[in-house]
Amino acid sequence: MSDALAGRTIVVAGAGGVGGRSVCAALTAAGAHVVAVGSRAESLSDVDAAETAVVDLADPSAVAAWAAELRGRRPSIDGLLHLVGGWRGGSDPDDFDWLERRVLTTLRVASRELRDDLGASSAGRVAIVSSASVAAPKWGMANYVTLKAAAEMWMQALASGWRTKQLPAAAVTFVVGALDEPGAVDDLAAACAALWSVGHEQLNGALVDLSTRE
Repeated sequence: MSDALAGRTIVVAGAGGVGGRSVCAALTAAGAHVVAVGSRAESLSDVDAAETAVVDLADPSAVAAWAAELRGRRPSIDGLLHLVGGWRGGSDPDDFDWLERRVLTTLRVASRELRDDLGASSAGRVAIVSSASVAAPKWGMANYVTLKAAAEMWMQALASGWRTKQLPAAAVTFVVGALDEPGAVDDLAAACAALWSVGHEQLNGALVDLSTRE
């Protein structure tokens, strides 16, 4: 068990996906109290976590009610790992709306609600998964890279706020290629679990490239 994670409350959003399941398992093995959050109960079955919650993270009222109940039970909320996924290519307006709700709105709503909790923690951490395609955008994925880039900017704004207030919290963006590549999910899980073993000064605002394997 890692002393850095022992007893900490870590919220994993999008816990029912392949990446989310691996991250939950790694955090649980390290001693964290993992709160696995998803939009459907069936997606959370057999997730390795202390508790699960079905929450529409794009709904501010639903998120506020869930967060109030959680903070009433836990001594602190120490992490939010936003792994909510979704993929549609191209530039169609309907696809943009579909992606925006998953990629950006859920991040904005959840991180705004938990921002003060994470700032009050002795080691608050929030992390997202972005894409290497943001650095080389193509028309065939215009919607996707635009929203991923917007999510990265949201994280930088979070980082700036905590830096200005000199709080021991950090906002981190992991850049991945494709999670179906060999070893990619394991790399992501290890990187997430390591967030509480590194000082916030080093992490806050960091863009961590996991897209290349040695």
